[in-house]
Amino acid sequence: MFIVLLRFAAHKDRAAAHMEGHKAWIQRGFDDGVFLMSGSLRTEGGGGVLAHDTTLDALRRRVAEDPFVTQGVVTADIVEIDPARTDARLGFLAA
Repeated sequence: MFIVLLRFAAHKDRAAAHMEGHKAWIQRGFDDGVFLMSGSLRTEGGGGVLAHDTTLDALRRRVAEDPFVTQGVVTADIVEIDPARTDARLGFLAA
């Protein structure tokens, strides 16, 4: 499982111009069954995505296609977590 942190970068002023493409990118991630959650980072600015059922290389390629990334609106950090213990409601993440 992965956490993708999308933090505002030098060209965050371009966010409005690329918002529709970014939203479409997020929707593709959900449609493909890779994204479980997306939302805003409250204190740091930017956003985050919880992803699963993919490889690190495939996720890097997917993230590189985000218009916010390609246009320098955000920088992306990917953190990989190997779930060792989960609440029963999230047991599928440990499988």
